[in-house]
Amino acid sequence: MATLSDIGLAASINILSALAFFIAFSVLRIQPFNDRVYFPKWYLKGLRNDPLQSAALSKKIVNLDWRSYLSFLNWMPAALKMPEPELIDHAGLDSVVYLRIYRTGIKIFVPIAIAAFSILVPVNWTNRTLEHSNLTYSTIDKLSISNIPIGSNRFWTHLVMAYVFTLWTCYVLKQEYEIVASMRLHFLASEQRRPDQFTVLVRNVPPDPDESVGELVEHFFLVNHPEHYLSSQVVYNANKLSGLVDNKKKRKNWLDYYQLKYARNPSKKPTMKTGLLGLWGKKVDAIEYYTSKIEKLSEEISAERIKMAKDPKFIMPATFVSFKTRWAAAVCAQTQQSRNPTAWLTEWAPEPRDVYWDNLAIPFVSLTIRRLVASVAFFFLTFFFMIPIALVQTLANLEGIEKAAPFLKPLIEVKAVKAFIQGFLPGIALKFFLIFLPSILMLMSRFEGFSSISKLERRSASRFYVFQFVNVFLGSIIAGTAFQQLNNFIHQSADEIPKTVGVSIPMKATFFITYIMVDGWAGVAGEILRLKPLIMYHLKNFFLVKTDKDRKEAMDPGSIEFYTGEPQIQLYFILGLVYAVVSPILLPFIIVFFGLAFLVYRHQIINVYNQEYESAAAFWPDVHRRIIVALIVSQLLLMGLLSTKEAAQSTPLLIALPVMTIFFHMFCKGRYEPAFLRYPLQEAKMKDTLERTREPNLNLKEYLQRAYIHPVFKGGDDSDSDADSEEGELRTTLVPTKRTSRKNTPVPSIKSSGSTGPLLSDVQGTANP
Repeated sequence: MATLSDIGLAASINILSALAFFIAFSVLRIQPFNDRVYFPKWYLKGLRNDPLQSAALSKKIVNLDWRSYLSFLNWMPAALKMPEPELIDHAGLDSVVYLRIYRTGIKIFVPIAIAAFSILVPVNWTNRTLEHSNLTYSTIDKLSISNIPIGSNRFWTHLVMAYVFTLWTCYVLKQEYEIVASMRLHFLASEQRRPDQFTVLVRNVPPDPDESVGELVEHFFLVNHPEHYLSSQVVYNANKLSGLVDNKKKRKNWLDYYQLKYARNPSKKPTMKTGLLGLWGKKVDAIEYYTSKIEKLSEEISAERIKMAKDPKFIMPATFVSFKTRWAAAVCAQTQQSRNPTAWLTEWAPEPRDVYWDNLAIPFVSLTIRRLVASVAFFFLTFFFMIPIALVQTLANLEGIEKAAPFLKPLIEVKAVKAFIQGFLPGIALKFFLIFLPSILMLMSRFEGFSSISKLERRSASRFYVFQFVNVFLGSIIAGTAFQQLNNFIHQSADEIPKTVGVSIPMKATFFITYIMVDGWAGVAGEILRLKPLIMYHLKNFFLVKTDKDRKEAMDPGSIEFYTGEPQIQLYFILGLVYAVVSPILLPFIIVFFGLAFLVYRHQIINVYNQEYESAAAFWPDVHRRIIVALIVSQLLLMGLLSTKEAAQSTPLLIALPVMTIFFHMFCKGRYEPAFLRYPLQEAKMKDTLERTREPNLNLKEYLQRAYIHPVFKGGDDSDSDADSEEGELRTTLVPTKRTSRKNTPVPSIKSSGSTGPLLSDVQGTANP
């Protein structure tokens, strides 16, 4: 059976792994050739110069300043120095509030750990229940509630501490919810003008045989919002065009590379092979080959643009509608527009960076079917994943393996082997099985058709959280308990099985300790090392970088992956709250995780990650709700445990705990959640009034003109270069209508309005590049 020394040895392995990662990072980060890997955010902001450009040849590879190696750990205090308001300006509110999740964990679990080790651990340890039982247990299990005899009065201690832990957790959650809600409102009130403050996304525009979508939208809003409507931008199904443009950009990049190569050595024209990966096939002139390919793609792009302009089927029943004031946009986004509640659906438009354009081309009527299909697929994915979880549990229960396969006992009993298997292998195996899961869940979210990246990530995070709860937490407990106590299950009567399960649940603490050390200690330390981005950057830089644009893309730091990070944090909240009363030995390991992760991710947010959108902490209600779920689960689990311990007197008092927690959640939901769902009209009016005072001559229509144009129609690196001369201006080519006018329309014609789309004449002008 596992002893404290075994866990100590396993902890030493993981601590040494984490220290190795930190030392490697501290050395690698000060090397000049790694500067763009570990400080990319400052390059993107234009606040850092490349040391390779000014350094001597010998200093371009290795940092020869010995003094920098003496202070190689100075990144730790530096990561904590930047004050929160400055960090919001530097990285955005989403990043700062993401860090507050870790702070919340520290604030909850440090006082709980102190109370648990002062009161609960002595109460649990001073018993001999497990020693006189026939259960398979470890030394750590003697610190848990499993070591309390059936019917003991000592369970009143656990009952009282459950109330104390619940009250403290609720107090911290209320405090954090209030702070984050205040930060969000202050951020929205103080930030600079953004297009999404004036814009509403309108979905499910009803079809009209006589008018185009653009005409219909303009008429509708001129009638129902006559004093506030400013302009509209119809949504096109430009997915095929986007693919052609992306292909052209890749070819153009290769052409730039070969042209630069030829410029360096004009005596030799570069050649290439046309076969797979350029390894075989016909040998041709590389510049001529890519020039011809680009010309052909340009013709295809022009033809596709003309087809889009002429065919109304490319126009989706959705549009971005902009208003003259924030107040008007808030009224429209937060009200029902017609007597049919399924038509003219309005919601706040995502900020332009946040729009997921591919999904706007999905017909609204198919979204319900898509979400049903995705839900069914997720159910089966979650169900069948129990198989590898059960396999992982076999690694965590060596005593059970020895009973089933006695011939392995000599090898397993070797101290180093046993410590490695119990302290490292189960966590690594579980991480391996989970490695592809977030990508699968993100594909499901994209299939469901959400209109913004933030909603895609929040949906994926929700599913990942459910998956972690069902498979990693419940699955590990159920599968592990069944395997570990297999002999007892077989030989005891049916009415005794629940008691065995109840006693054995706290005994899964050993497995979760190993998982926390692997994922939460070594895993977080591995995050700061950025080993994969480091290797990929140098490989790209050596083999693939052909232009400055390539170098910038190779340096791309990405952003915090909320859909993987936040559900993983929530698993630690579940473990901490469930085992705080049941087996407090987990708490120090969880506290180390939260402290370490807070330090590491603060450094990454300051120096590395570049958030691709800003939702103003819209995800916080999900964070709060999941911690509440973890709290209720811990209370229900404790009720189940005490029922197997014949502590019937405490059951009525425990029932009050989840009821109180649910009422607390309802209070927070009513008091603070509206700040994350709606924009107060008072705030919008104040900001509009202040803006009119400061900028009385602001041309808002010109400001919003290009905001919600599909990137493929804009000039610049993210679009078709053929469209650059059009200055990105889009206007709708109208379908001829039988209606020459509308008596109830305040302005006579859509042709003089702000509805925009690609100009047919401009598109035709690009047909012959």
